[in-house]
Amino acid sequence: MSVGAIGGAGGIDRVMQLRAQILERNEALRGAATSGASVPVQQPAGPASFADTLETALKQVNGAQNNASELSAAYERGETVDIAKVMLARQEASVGFEATLQVRNKLLTAYRDIMSMPV
Repeated sequence: MSVGAIGGAGGIDRVMQLRAQILERNEALRGAATSGASVPVQQPAGPASFADTLETALKQVNGAQNNASELSAAYERGETVDIAKVMLARQEASVGFEATLQVRNKLLTAYRDIMSMPV
């Protein structure tokens, strides 16, 4: 994907949609790995507002960070936790946080641009 494809008017929405799809697939894969069966992914009932989408994304990132912390703590306590699973969870949390940080930076830049426009 090129930078020009992301930088358009709907670029932030597109990035958030792609991120949400990736997180949903990760959850489905994680559920399939733990239960042995595929987990159906819920589709939203209707179009969600930007605030709802952002809130959902933040909750998912927070959940990933909490999961990574729990797995790390369990590994440090000496419980039987696979190190690969711990590292994967930590990396997922890190990538989610970085993506959220980039979206926040883009939103702040857009806000500053709008506020500096002459009326």
